[in-house]
Amino acid sequence: MSKAAVPLRILCIHGYRQNGNSFREKTGALRKLLKKQVELVYISAPHQVPAIQNETNQEPEKSARSGEEDQSGWWFSDVQARSFNAKQECESSLGLEESIEAVKTAVKDLGPFDGILGFSQGAALVAMLCALQEQKLQPDFNFRFAILVAGFRSACSQHQRFYKGPVITIPSLHVFGQDDRVIPEEMSRDLLPAFDGAQILFHPGGHFVPAASSHRQTYQDFLKKFQ
Repeated sequence: MSKAAVPLRILCIHGYRQNGNSFREKTGALRKLLKKQVELVYISAPHQVPAIQNETNQEPEKSARSGEEDQSGWWFSDVQARSFNAKQECESSLGLEESIEAVKTAVKDLGPFDGILGFSQGAALVAMLCALQEQKLQPDFNFRFAILVAGFRSACSQHQRFYKGPVITIPSLHVFGQDDRVIPEEMSRDLLPAFDGAQILFHPGGHFVPAASSHRQTYQDFLKKFQ
């Protein structure tokens, strides 16, 4: 990559119980790893997440150490409790449409963007956004690529429409960890058939965005196609 090349602008979608600022901190190693190639732009989900009250396994994503008073989510799988669990099967959810609107606003106000990156619940949302783009239902979305870290198919019946349309042709890199206990590997693999020609970065770690020097080549090889 020449020094004169313009960095790719990527919209970053955080996980449940995070926010734009905490996700920026958690992806510091990734920004450093790819600093010459990308500009990462972070937004926060529109829904405040209620504080955990000694619940066990109900809120699978770890609390953000910074900004704990401002934990956000893109939708709730339990409408009554306003909580989320990726493994919870539900008929309907709460808040997804507002989150899609929030991304549309970000694209208009902060864009244009070359690509989009999501983590965990954010990656599940990215898959839905890509489906909307593929089906030409959202003209504001024009992402050239997507990076999904610890992504999964939503277990909500209301969301199955995103997976029943045409296969998503937006180039995608799917990143998931062998030791992820929040979104197990098989949940991320279940999302792969929704994407045509999905590329994979498989790492031995857990529920985080991997950014070791050994991962640089995979990220760079994927991104250089869009420079």
